[in-house]
Amino acid sequence: MTQTKLDHDMIRKSVRSLCERFPESYWQDIDSRHEYPEEFIQALTDEGWLGVLIPEEYGGAGLGMTEASIIMEEINRSGGNAAAGHAQMYTMGAILRHGTEEQKQRWLPPIASGEQRLQAFGITEPTAGSDTTSISTFAEKQGDYYIVHGQKIWTSRAKYSDLMLLLARTTPKGQEKKKTDGLSLFVLDMNEQAEHIDIRPIDTMINHATTEVFIEGAKIHKENLIGEEGKGFKYVLGGMNAERILIASESVGDGLYFIDRAVNYANERVVFNRPIGQNQGVQFPLAENYMDIQAATLMRDKAADLFDQGENCGEEANMAKFLTSEATWKAANSAMDTYGGYGFAAEYHIERKFREARLFMVAPITNNLIRSYVGQHVLGLPRSF
Repeated sequence: MTQTKLDHDMIRKSVRSLCERFPESYWQDIDSRHEYPEEFIQALTDEGWLGVLIPEEYGGAGLGMTEASIIMEEINRSGGNAAAGHAQMYTMGAILRHGTEEQKQRWLPPIASGEQRLQAFGITEPTAGSDTTSISTFAEKQGDYYIVHGQKIWTSRAKYSDLMLLLARTTPKGQEKKKTDGLSLFVLDMNEQAEHIDIRPIDTMINHATTEVFIEGAKIHKENLIGEEGKGFKYVLGGMNAERILIASESVGDGLYFIDRAVNYANERVVFNRPIGQNQGVQFPLAENYMDIQAATLMRDKAADLFDQGENCGEEANMAKFLTSEATWKAANSAMDTYGGYGFAAEYHIERKFREARLFMVAPITNNLIRSYVGQHVLGLPRSF
């Protein structure tokens, strides 16, 4: 057995051990009260799992996307929900890749230790949706500061974040040279500018920490500008591959969760004097779901490996997110069929995970846009929109 394999097995074992302290009853209670899993996120932070992608010189573990993917997968396979903290893993990537040394020294160590949380990613707006180049939130340069006015939506974890990675327009729309120019990326100190920020929770089926954020006159010092002014869209794109790989990993974990639970139930549940798993109508869908998830996992692994090598992995990251979320949604439905009426009972936990699994077919990007991406950028077909 190779050292890498041993290390990965150790990570899985350690994460599983942590998750055992937060059984499914914990997650069911959090979900029923629409609360944030503060204790779980703190435990992840204390053990250093949310800082694995931060280099050691800035207080992180200095591990790669492959290891980060294992962590996300194991959390969701245990019955938990890694989405509550996954942004803390990848959002800092813009600082790491494009920030100055002073910015890295200022923000990365406290993010790694959990002293500060960078979980809020302010990109999407009500009137722009997935058309990021059409956002209207504006940051006007006044001396040493940018004064920000605008609105963001689906900004998850904003209430539980000290810092926000904010994409705002710095060139009026129509005056930029290219459609993707004129947008800049900032780190907004949400505590310092709290009086200028109004966070309003959105009542949703799942992801109870998502919000609308209204920004009226927040001041951001020029030293909080990441990279060059007007180049923020490019910087954001660079972080999307990491996001998609981690989301794919959560989907893998969810898919294996459904298979684990459905197989156990199918072996234990006896109807007409035989376990229901003996029936091909129950057995065959689960076998097919397992094969689909294993195949999708290979694409996730390839994407993570390319990311760790510093190679372009846009194609693989997008396909991994698509394949894992589609395979897991099928597994979720098979688990529901296996449990029958009990699948809808909260005490069996399937209905909660069923709701959570559905999210990744539309977030952080809808699967139809991935179909379009592959059609245009991989197959060379005409742009479909």
